Amino acid sequence: MKIGCHLSISKGFKAAAEAALQLGGQSFQFFTKNPRAFRGRGPQDGPEGVALCREHGLVAVAHAPYVTNLSTPDPELHEITVQSLVQDLRIAESCGAIGLVVHCGKHLEKGEEYGVARMVETLDRILAEYEGPVPILLENTAGQGSELGTDLEELLRIRDRVAQKDRIRFCFDTCHAFVAGQYDPEDWERYAQRMRETGYRDLLVAVHLNDAKAPRGSRRDRHENLGKGYIGEAGLTAILQSDIFAGLPVVLETPVNAQEEYGPEMAYARKLAGIA
Repeated sequence: MKIGCHLSISKGFKAAAEAALQLGGQSFQFFTKNPRAFRGRGPQDGPEGVALCREHGLVAVAHAPYVTNLSTPDPELHEITVQSLVQDLRIAESCGAIGLVVHCGKHLEKGEEYGVARMVETLDRILAEYEGPVPILLENTAGQGSELGTDLEELLRIRDRVAQKDRIRFCFDTCHAFVAGQYDPEDWERYAQRMRETGYRDLLVAVHLNDAKAPRGSRRDRHENLGKGYIGEAGLTAILQSDIFAGLPVVLETPVNAQEEYGPEMAYARKLAGIA
């Protein structure tokens, strides 16, 4: 696995890649634009950053803004969402990203059936307008409120309904799955086997490695630093020493005051994985 962290591209994509290398990362994730806005332009130094990543074997993962809701019932917001994500995919492509992480939709009390149908409609529109090579990586959710996509089977069913489903892949978040009650860290291998048997693992492109501030099954999306939350050191060790994420970018999104704090935490993750 390629352990990395989430970094800002406020100083440019190349600067983020340089920071990842300085911190000891083998991968990094970045927001395509302001995470709280639909509009904005991506970094203008994509080619320089891509060249640096290729030189060092550094893997880049793009992440769409948090404001995105693939299931929005509002017609105007739906159109804005489609155009925003098409732009995000183009930015991701310009930065050589292996995929664009997108949160699953929220049905906003319209019901799961409506939410899934609207989400599929939105994905179909986006993929009809963007014909490039970057796949959309649907991220499993914590199940807060009306969030869709908490379990593997639901994610696979959603993907199967997309017209160009081969362009849909997945990103797995350890905290989200834990607080959604999807696995017990003490029996991680059972869940890993479920990933294999359902075919989910074959479609997995990236991983978010986070501990959890809230208990299992709480459905509260609160990330914690590694080893300091409810998943804990033993649980994270089981996850990292399993072969389920072999070869994948495993990116930390844990709370830090400065990105330099990711250096020691990535070293800790490597230690837990037995690759320090």
